[in-house]
Parts: sequence; C-alpha cells; structure tokens
Amino acid sequence: MDSLSAVNADVVSCRACPRLVAWREQVGREKRAAYRDEEYWARPVPSLGDPAARLVIVGLAPAAHGANRTGRMFTGDRSGDFLFAALHRTGYANQPTSTRIGDGLELTDVWITAPVRCAPPANKPTTQERDNCRPFLDRELDLLTEARVFLALGGFGYQGLTSYFGVRPRPVFTHGVEARIDDRRTIVGSYHVSQQNTFTGKLTPEMFDEVLLRARSLAAGVG
Repeated sequence: MDSLSAVNADVVSCRACPRLVAWREQVGREKRAAYRDEEYWARPVPSLGDPAARLVIVGLAPAAHGANRTGRMFTGDRSGDFLFAALHRTGYANQPTSTRIGDGLELTDVWITAPVRCAPPANKPTTQERDNCRPFLDRELDLLTEARVFLALGGFGYQGLTSYFGVRPRPVFTHGVEARIDDRRTIVGSYHVSQQNTFTGKLTPEMFDEVLLRARSLAAGVG
C-alpha cells in the first residue's frame, strides 16, 4: 500500500535524470563560499507538511544552494524566507522561518511539494525531466485525500496541476487565477515566490497573503 513516506523515500533515492544528478552533486561538492563548511544534501528533495492538509502548494524545483543544501523544500534561500513568513502570518506555520531540518518548523493544513525534485541548472528543468519526476507528484496527489485547494506557484506548477486533474478548458495562468476541478476542489495560481518576483514588487507580501487567505476560504467551502 502506497504512502506519503514511501513516496518521499523513493524521491530521495531517485537517479533518473543524469543531468540533474550531475548538477546537484557538483553543487554539493563545490558549494557557495558562504556555506563552505556545511555538508550539502545534494539529493532529490522530499515534500513536507501535514498529510491531512486541505491546501497543497506546488512549486517548481529545489534551489541549488537552498533546498539542495538543506534537504527541505523552500529552505535556506530568499524564496523560502518569503514563503514561510507568509505561511506563519496566515496560520499555516508555527514559526516564520525555515532554516534547516530539525529547526522546530511545524506545518498545519498545508503540504508543500514540487513537480521536479532535483535542483536544475539555471533553475530550468527540461520537459523530459519534469515527465520523469511526474509519477512522484501524481502519487502524492492521489494520497492527499483531504486536499481541497492546490496552489500553483508559477506557470510550471499550474500546467502540471491542470494536466493531472484534466481541467478543460484551462484558464490562462495569472496571479490569482482560479480553475475549478469539481464542486469541492480548486486550483489557484500565484506568481512564484522567487527573488525575481518579490524583489521587484511583482509579488508583494500583501498579494501573497491574499491568495493564501483565499485558499483557506475555498478549503473551508466558503466562496
């Protein structure tokens, strides 16, 4: 019988994409100067969160010196700083930071995952790499039976979710877009929490909080 822990175990042992394996391990050996004394994770990154979550957040892929270093999604970089601060403000996280495994972070009613589990060069996985990784996400979505809202951070995750759920016609991706799956479940889109968006003001804390609060309302059957 499948389980979320089994999916994560399979993720961590995966070596299906030679380009990604080579890159994640190279980054782990060469390191960034600021982290030269740290041991990098340098493996595929498992998902995390509450197995009974009504909200599922789907990102893109681990960052080379963030999750590829720490072993936890959205942890150890500015994107994660933005995400977890917002999750704390909106009641999904017990603390506003995520720095490393074992730092006391607890998530409630939210599960965090991604279509690609290894750090890709230039943060751009290929279509084949996405397809190789897709069974992990499909298995998770099958197992997250309480999920009511699926929040896609960026167009990459949005395409993956709408494809998995067979949403037709698919609304054009933009920040705040909503695509109904059925009478209980909804896909919501947000600009990605990348520095490119948050440093330029394309995505502000207020904008992201609004999306998270909207997701909570949808998950509760309001709206």
